[in-house]
Amino acid sequence: MNYKTLLKIINDRTAKIGVIGLGYVGLPLAITFANKGFAVTGFDVDPKKIVQLMEGRSYIKHIENDIIQQHISSKTLTVSHDFSLLSGMSAIIVCVPTPLNHVREPDLSYLEATARSITSCLKEGQLVVLESTTYPGCCEEVVKPVLEESGLISAKDFYLAYSPEREDPGNHEFSTKDIPKVVGGDGSKALEVAIALYDQIVVETVPVSSMDVAEAVKLTENIFRAVNIALINELKVIYGKMGVDIWEVIEAAKTKPFGYMPFYPGPGLGGHCIPVDPFYLTWKAKQAGETTRFIELAGEINTAMPEKVVETLSTSLKDQFNTSLDGSIILLIGLAYKKNVDDTRESPALVLIDLLEDRGSKVDYFDPYVPIIPVTRKHSHLAGRESIKWVLANFAKYDAALICTDHDGLDYSGLVDHSRLVVDTRNVISKIPLVSKKVQKA
Repeated sequence: MNYKTLLKIINDRTAKIGVIGLGYVGLPLAITFANKGFAVTGFDVDPKKIVQLMEGRSYIKHIENDIIQQHISSKTLTVSHDFSLLSGMSAIIVCVPTPLNHVREPDLSYLEATARSITSCLKEGQLVVLESTTYPGCCEEVVKPVLEESGLISAKDFYLAYSPEREDPGNHEFSTKDIPKVVGGDGSKALEVAIALYDQIVVETVPVSSMDVAEAVKLTENIFRAVNIALINELKVIYGKMGVDIWEVIEAAKTKPFGYMPFYPGPGLGGHCIPVDPFYLTWKAKQAGETTRFIELAGEINTAMPEKVVETLSTSLKDQFNTSLDGSIILLIGLAYKKNVDDTRESPALVLIDLLEDRGSKVDYFDPYVPIIPVTRKHSHLAGRESIKWVLANFAKYDAALICTDHDGLDYSGLVDHSRLVVDTRNVISKIPLVSKKVQKA
């Protein structure tokens, strides 16, 4: 199949789409293609995900069961862990994890294993697109050579492109179809077919001159956020020592219609992107003989925030009750890394549990989106713990409640009324009238 044939079947939506990795990026992407009439096959190595989807059950909170059921029953979406089916796909999109290892270097094991699975099935005329976050040069230096072990040559026999994911779980204003897609290809034909593919499902495609540029775009977006969040976290600590409320400062500063963009402090960084992606560039920069001082400093500041929160909590207990963390019972409110989602990847709440228990506290948690702590890479020892029920009368038994994630819809006023002490890292209860010193911002 030549690229003109591939373009034709993409444009008339008879192309078969394979999506590898059915997590927070891959599953919404697969559904978006299915919504546009494509026949989509989703692949994942986790058999539990495949079984759940085949039964019409979603494991991602913001994706409703009926959407899954609709596509499974109509066969616009099929799911499998049989990667040999990749040979029948017109386009293969890779959405697998690209985490860091224990020394903050890129862990490409999932990506390399996936590339080898594709290689064994790669056919002439197929399009392969990587959406997982990587460093500039990864597609060219890692993915392309593995795929060419098939004997097929990129830009001649098959087409390789990079289009960084921009998924924001739980964001109802910007779903997959509403977010422009940056696309870089290995040659002009690869770029053309990749643009044609994404033109079918998103509001706008943004072509760039190479896969390296597209890879750099993704890192730049998340480095921008990481550095600015670190700045505001540092200002929170400094202003706090001066008796200045950082939240009031931000609200006033953001009234300026130019030259300022609001970022907000918190108990630490969470999610797969912002705590991880900047260090892909740090590692690559070292290969080029350069250092990334801003990125590394931002990482140090953001990583230190959970300790700052614990110290605030410790000081508050000492000041108000003359007690210490050792022996205290703490209720942590919110386990997900951000509000209104069930995503616990890199959540600072998990770090806070460990820090508090290391200091001798007993910790319970409440999160309506995370009834049971799942297995995570760094905190597997916490897996299986269950959320308490939201019963206001029971809150009095805790020495303090620590708000880590500001989910909507919770009775924060009731939490304050029934708790001995509340430490708020998200400024969620700032508008509740307070008649005591029960609330401490952190």
